[in-house]
Amino acid sequence: MDIPLYQIDAFTDHLFGGNPAGVCPLQRWLPDAMMQAIAAENNLAETAFFYPNGGGYGLRWFTPKVEVELCGHATLASAFVISRFLEPGKKEMAFDSRSGRLTVTCEDDLFVLDFPARKPVPADDPAVGRALGRDPRALLATKNYLAVFDRAEEVAALAPNMDAVAALALDGVIATAPGSNGVDYVARYFAPGSGIPEDPATGMAQCTLVPYWAGRLGRKRLTGRQISARVGDFACELAGERVRIGGKGVCYLKGSISIDA
Repeated sequence: MDIPLYQIDAFTDHLFGGNPAGVCPLQRWLPDAMMQAIAAENNLAETAFFYPNGGGYGLRWFTPKVEVELCGHATLASAFVISRFLEPGKKEMAFDSRSGRLTVTCEDDLFVLDFPARKPVPADDPAVGRALGRDPRALLATKNYLAVFDRAEEVAALAPNMDAVAALALDGVIATAPGSNGVDYVARYFAPGSGIPEDPATGMAQCTLVPYWAGRLGRKRLTGRQISARVGDFACELAGERVRIGGKGVCYLKGSISIDA
């Protein structure tokens, strides 16, 4: 059995930037164990699997270790594959996922994701600072920790103990600080417990970052940058209980996976 495979660099306008995602279009779900094995073999932060489902698509995401309930860059990558290769010119796509219905629209050269907002609340867990190797100015949390620092240089210099991060009460830490030169905020994201030591460009993290920075800066439209080695860029907007997350994508690979049926 041959399964199509694409690899898309998401939240970037050039190859080898942003976050690479595997994308496998299907006609029906494969067994969970097979999808997990494919994701492990791809060894990317996430591999997305989708299939046509009425007027939209069913969509699931797997890291090399686990299935996750929300993933931004692999959703953008899936929309890229549909609009560029499977249904050229398609401008609106709806995906049914473990996080409900998610939509992606093509607006000029951006893919704009409509995701749920996750407003963080104050948290108290000294283990986060110890795991990161530096205490944040403030600590908040939603489904992940949000560690707020004063300067982008502090975030860039973090060298977390990944075993300690994986042992934290919540899955993953978003580290953030104010940006500069037209960037409102910078961030990094660590999720070793899910098999992702550092994610290069994390759409899901914007669900937490945008409500925080919108409240702090008093603006709904924001520009974020993930300052990983690959760098990811985000054009975002807080829209009530939703977050609009815009980014670009580039195709790196088109091929197929051969599996014994």
